[in-house]
Amino acid sequence: MKICFATNNHHKLEEVMAVLGGTFQLLTLDDIGCKEELPETQPTIAGNASQKSSYVWDHYKIQCFADDTGLEVAALNGSPGVFSARYAGPQRNSEDNITLLLKKLQDSVNREAQFRTVISLKLPHGEWLFEGIVHGSIIMERRGRGGFGYDPVFLPKNHMKTLAEMTMEEKNKISHRAIAVKKLVDFLQSDDFVEIQNMNPAS
Repeated sequence: MKICFATNNHHKLEEVMAVLGGTFQLLTLDDIGCKEELPETQPTIAGNASQKSSYVWDHYKIQCFADDTGLEVAALNGSPGVFSARYAGPQRNSEDNITLLLKKLQDSVNREAQFRTVISLKLPHGEWLFEGIVHGSIIMERRGRGGFGYDPVFLPKNHMKTLAEMTMEEKNKISHRAIAVKKLVDFLQSDDFVEIQNMNPAS
């Protein structure tokens, strides 16, 4: 089965492909000829995921899924949340984002945080959402060279390594995105999905 992952983020693509394995033929935006930047103008993580998958379906009529992820920090009332990628500005620079985050938390005792991923799957007969959350805390300084985004300062609960210190295999056992992708895969392999695929488009 062919399905498009609506992202231009190569790090996300690598993580998702590692979880999917050979179950599906994963198409990229380049594969389907989509060169434009996907819109992300919604006020929620789920809204952004839905907006991106809907854009690809509306313009290219290809079964697809899109994700959006946010870091939610308790002491910052859930920020940066939906603005995680552009927290320090429109340049979307991870180092700038981490620097700003650590500055805002420098006097905070409460370092609790969570990563939230929502995947929107867009099919001819509707949309399905899958959520993954990993709880943890923001450490005082960067550790590790792997991963991307806020991974160097995010320490998952009950773990000694930051997400950036983990191997891809280790990260995909616990990460927010891996949890959401596994829910997506379970659905795509379910009897419910087979029934949906066999539905008459006119119904």
